[in-house]
Amino acid sequence: MDVLSQVIDSMRSGRPRFARVTGHAVWGGRFQPVAGVTFHVVLRGACTLIPSAGDPVALGVGDVVLLANGHGHGLADRPGMELEDVPLTRRDEFRLEPRTVSLGPSGQPISAVVLSGMFPVDDKRCHPIINDLPDIIHLPAQLGHEPPLRNVIDLLGGELDKPGIGTESVIGSLLDALLLFALRAWYGSRGAWVGWGPALNDRVISHVLCRINNDPGRSWTVHDLGAEAGLSRSAFARRFTSLVGRPPLGYLTWVRMNVAAQQLRESDEPLEAVARKVGYGSEYAFATAFKRHFGTAPGTYRRQNSAISKGA
Repeated sequence: MDVLSQVIDSMRSGRPRFARVTGHAVWGGRFQPVAGVTFHVVLRGACTLIPSAGDPVALGVGDVVLLANGHGHGLADRPGMELEDVPLTRRDEFRLEPRTVSLGPSGQPISAVVLSGMFPVDDKRCHPIINDLPDIIHLPAQLGHEPPLRNVIDLLGGELDKPGIGTESVIGSLLDALLLFALRAWYGSRGAWVGWGPALNDRVISHVLCRINNDPGRSWTVHDLGAEAGLSRSAFARRFTSLVGRPPLGYLTWVRMNVAAQQLRESDEPLEAVARKVGYGSEYAFATAFKRHFGTAPGTYRRQNSAISKGA
């Protein structure tokens, strides 16, 4: 598994949720802060993003906006509009169905249709890849620009307009693809020299990150990882730490802990098996490292977060 996919999987705390927001003539909606990454995709018309801080951002058809920190914000027909609350954080309204939330005078023509939603994220497991993102990522629609992202948007629009058999699963998969393609677009261009961008775009370090993420249970040493990079131990350690922001074995521990947390949430494997999977020779050593990282014992973490015990 590549780095970005592993990171997203490790941080997610639930399925993406969304609603289709329709704005009638003069309208404005207020979105409350959420524990996750908020997104908006303009499917029809135009509108304005009103951030909690900073200047308004004009949005057109096909534009994608990510708010990586889930900050509260507004969407409106134009700046200066009065905003009404959009109830998207309530579990009975913000769910995986083609549901519509209408804003503005219902008798007026529709001036914009926006697919709005969020990817639930546990901020305790948040990766620097996400922490390094700006508060607002705006990916404007451009002819021939980022074709995979544009294709996902088209498919989402079509599925919302004409839902059919399996629509919920289709939309869930398309939303996952939307997030990955949007982040790929950001890190591949605008984010190439920001935060984790250099690490993801560095062929040598990206290769090592993939090796660590694909095999976190291996007894990696800095020498081994340097050999994977084709560099001396010292040269590799300097380059990795400079780009990633932490030393190689520190990053390895971070990956191991997050893989272990995911196993505890999603499986009923014994703790000893989870420990072996992430490179620990004993359950005691694993439990000590896990508690140091998360502040709670593995067994307690499983009882509080297990999807199996909650019947999800």
